[in-house]
Amino acid sequence: MSERASTPFDAVVVGAGGSGLAAALTLAEGGARVAVFEKMRYAGGSTRFPEGMFGVETNMQRAKNIEVTKDKAFKAIMDYNHWKANAALVRSFVNKSAETIHWLEGIGVEFVEPAAFVPGGLETWHVFKGYGAAMINVLLARLTEKGVEIRYQMKVNELLREGNGPVRGIVAEDKERRPSRVEAKAVIIATGGYANDKELLKKYTGLDLRDNLFPIGNFEKYGEGIRMAWAAGAAEEGMGVLNYSFGGPVGPGIKPFGNIVAAMRQPELWINESGLRFCDESVVHNPIYCGNAMARQKGGHVFRIFDDDARRHYVEKGIDVGVGTFVPTGTRLIGFAEEVQNAVAKQNRNVLVAESVEELVEKLAVPSETFRKTLARYNSFCERAYDAEFAKNPIYLRPVKKPPFYAFKCYVDFCATHGGIKINERTEALDKQDKVIPGLYAVGNDAGGLYGDSYDMIAAGTASGFAMVSGRMAGENVLRLIRTQGKGKKGLWEQ
Repeated sequence: MSERASTPFDAVVVGAGGSGLAAALTLAEGGARVAVFEKMRYAGGSTRFPEGMFGVETNMQRAKNIEVTKDKAFKAIMDYNHWKANAALVRSFVNKSAETIHWLEGIGVEFVEPAAFVPGGLETWHVFKGYGAAMINVLLARLTEKGVEIRYQMKVNELLREGNGPVRGIVAEDKERRPSRVEAKAVIIATGGYANDKELLKKYTGLDLRDNLFPIGNFEKYGEGIRMAWAAGAAEEGMGVLNYSFGGPVGPGIKPFGNIVAAMRQPELWINESGLRFCDESVVHNPIYCGNAMARQKGGHVFRIFDDDARRHYVEKGIDVGVGTFVPTGTRLIGFAEEVQNAVAKQNRNVLVAESVEELVEKLAVPSETFRKTLARYNSFCERAYDAEFAKNPIYLRPVKKPPFYAFKCYVDFCATHGGIKINERTEALDKQDKVIPGLYAVGNDAGGLYGDSYDMIAAGTASGFAMVSGRMAGENVLRLIRTQGKGKKGLWEQ
């Protein structure tokens, strides 16, 4: 089928998630003629779900006397990543974070407050009022005011580039698979990563999608933008970095942010399929540490175990560790018993209840003698208020003695993939010789270089923060590019 030609644009944005919308609005505010292509029927992508975003030296921080400087945040991020990250890119991101938050406030996005996500973390996490969805709605309204059309159910399959020349547009197809050739001075890749691509996840993480690795809030993300950029000559960087969540059971009867999810996040006894403890369970404070510890266990799953005394504690006094802002610390799990009974009634094999240690061993299907030794050793640590194995804080040492016993089979889960296309500090895509590919930019989860081998929760909110900041950076840098052609009434391209 032949391609239909389309009127050229100043810029094409591939993807209408947070980074793509930020880029498109920045371009529109600068007077560019921009087209946004989104393969789904709606905009926002995974940016609808975050609780907050990164920012440093913001007005909100100053108002609360939070002393986090750009220098401190930059050093903290680089040290966390053992200087494996692209320092120039990290610095650009940090430096532009406050301006981006102030820009969002200026168009109507509301924030609650800056905070730290993990104990001892930097107070860089600016919590949204209404989560990311509220921000997305503001961006969409502003784009409508600017007359920017988002072309939904349009899948971009190819970048237009001849030899070592500049990228000059895209080839897209509609839901009837009719192709269109769209010319542009620049293309911004903002497709959101590869969270639903089984092949790429297996290659770079060693885990199997929907078997022992489960994406949260990600749909139809197959790395198309990354693959297109690679096919056009872009280099690879940062693949295999996942924004892990806390890990949890799957299957019938599991409510999102329900009582079971809150209970399994508590730092009780954790074992692997060999019946052994493998970490200080309080790493659950930081989902990245938690995910890393789980991912290296055989099978990519673990069991989280507690007894009836712990259950009573959750019901009467509340949980010790919250689930972000969704289930705050201290929440009483009043509906825990009902949720567990419902999951068991629905034959969820990942939710186990046992009236004795013998029954628990049988249901766990782990080596009996090994588990019994693990349990006895752990209970002895609780009695002495000292974990000689992994040095867990004594406040979290609660014995597992009183039946009934509860166990959840928990799998590795994650909120996003990070990395793919190598870029510089201006979000320009680079080839394998580190030369700029003219006219090609990558932002958000499609871009590599912001992390070493693990996502950063110490300087919290970098995923959504980088989505918005990199979108702004790309938009501004594309404006600089196309302004070299002069500005006229018909759009920058046509001058």
